[in-house]
Amino acid sequence: MVGIWSPEETIASWLRVEAALAGAQADAGLLTREDAAAIEAACRPELIDPDRLWEGSRTVGYPILPLVRQIAAHLPQGPDGRVHYGATTQDIMDTGLALQLVRSCDRLTELALALGDGLAALTAANAEVVMAARTHAQQAVPTTFGAKTAVFLAEVARELAELRRLRPVVGVVSLFGAGGTSAAMGEDAARVRAGVARRLGLAGTDVPWHVARDRVARFGQACSLLAATCVRFAREVVDLSRTEIGEVGEEAGHHRGASSTMPQKANPISSEAVIGYGVAASGASALLARAMEAGHERSAGEWQVEWLAVPQVAEYTAAAVRLAGETAGSLRVFPERMRANLELDGGLLMSEALMMRLAPALGRERAHDLVYAAAVRARAEGGDLVGTCVRDLPEDARAQLGDLPLDPSDYLGEAAAIAAGALREWKSVRNEGGE
Repeated sequence: MVGIWSPEETIASWLRVEAALAGAQADAGLLTREDAAAIEAACRPELIDPDRLWEGSRTVGYPILPLVRQIAAHLPQGPDGRVHYGATTQDIMDTGLALQLVRSCDRLTELALALGDGLAALTAANAEVVMAARTHAQQAVPTTFGAKTAVFLAEVARELAELRRLRPVVGVVSLFGAGGTSAAMGEDAARVRAGVARRLGLAGTDVPWHVARDRVARFGQACSLLAATCVRFAREVVDLSRTEIGEVGEEAGHHRGASSTMPQKANPISSEAVIGYGVAASGASALLARAMEAGHERSAGEWQVEWLAVPQVAEYTAAAVRLAGETAGSLRVFPERMRANLELDGGLLMSEALMMRLAPALGRERAHDLVYAAAVRARAEGGDLVGTCVRDLPEDARAQLGDLPLDPSDYLGEAAAIAAGALREWKSVRNEGGE
C-alpha cells in the first residue's frame, strides 16, 4: 500500500492519465495520431525529474503545470502544444487518484480475505470450545470461542462485500475542465471523457466531481470500519491473553514480545500494533468528511486535506488488516484455561441458567430475586451458586431445579449455529469474488 501511494506511483498515475487523454483526443479527432503517439511516448516516469517537479509544485501550488512543462520539453514543436489539451489540473489528479483508489481497494480486498480466512479457521476449530462470555468485562454466561470469533468473521464478510461494492464507485474518471463544464473541448468532451475512462479501465460519468468528494469519503469510511473491526479483534486478543485470563496467546518465538528489563514478558505485540494503526486510520478517515465541505466549483484548501489523509487512511488500514490477519492465522487457543476460568466465581455465570430453570413455575421476577439473593450469599461466603441455592431456596422452588449440577456445556444456546452461520456467510461472500 505504501508503494501504491508513493510519490513515484503518484506521478506515474498522472502520466497515465495525460497519455490516455492524448489517445482519446486522437480518437475524437482533436489531435493527430502522430501527436498523440508522441505525447504518449513522452509520458514516461523516467523522463520526469521529480526534484524539479516538486520545486515547481511549491511555486505553483499544484504539480500538474510543472509536470506538463516537463512532458512538453521532450516533444517537438507541435505536439508540445497539445499536452493536457482542454483539461485542468484537478482532472488529471483526480483521475490519477481514482486509479490509486482502485488499486487500494484491490489490496485491501486481498488482505481482508486473508483476515477472514484466519477467522474462519478459528471459528471452525473452536465451535465447541466452551468459555465464558463477558459483558462489561465480567463473566456473563457460557459461550464458545468459535461463537465469539464468528461475530468478527461476519463483520469482516460485510466489510469485504463493501470493499467490492466500493471499487467501481471510486474508480471514476474526472475530465470536466476549469469550471466543470468541459467548455474547452466543446462537443467532443463527452466522447473524450469516455475514451479516457475506457483506456484506464475506469467508469465514466456525466457529472463533474471536483468538489463532490463523497466517493473519497466513502473510501475512508470503508477503511475506518474495517480498521475498527481489526482494533476490536486486537483488543480481544490483548484482553484474553492477560496473565489472569490466559485463554489465548499470540504466536511464540524467541524474544517475541520481549521486554528489555522483564525477562518473563511475552507481550501481544502484533495486536498492540493493530490497535495503533487502526485508531490512526479512523482518525485520518474523519478528515475526509471535512474535505467534502469545498465550495463553488473548486475547493480553496479542502482538497488539499485529501493529499495527506487518503494515503494515511489506506496505509494504516492495510497495516492493521495485515497484522490482524497474521494474528488470526497464528493465534494459540487454550481450552483448558477457558474451562478452568468458568469456575473462578463459584459457577455464578450459570445464574441465568438457574433462573430460567425456576422461571416456568415461579415466574421470571421471583426466580430472578431468589437467584440474585443466592448469588450475593455465595459470593460473600465463597461458596458455589448452585449449592447455595439448593440450601436456601424455599421447598417449592427447590423442586423445580431438576438435575444438578448445571454444566456450562449444556447452556450454550445457539453458539454452534452462530459459528456455522458465520462460516456459511463467509463462504458465500468469499465465493462472490471468485477467489
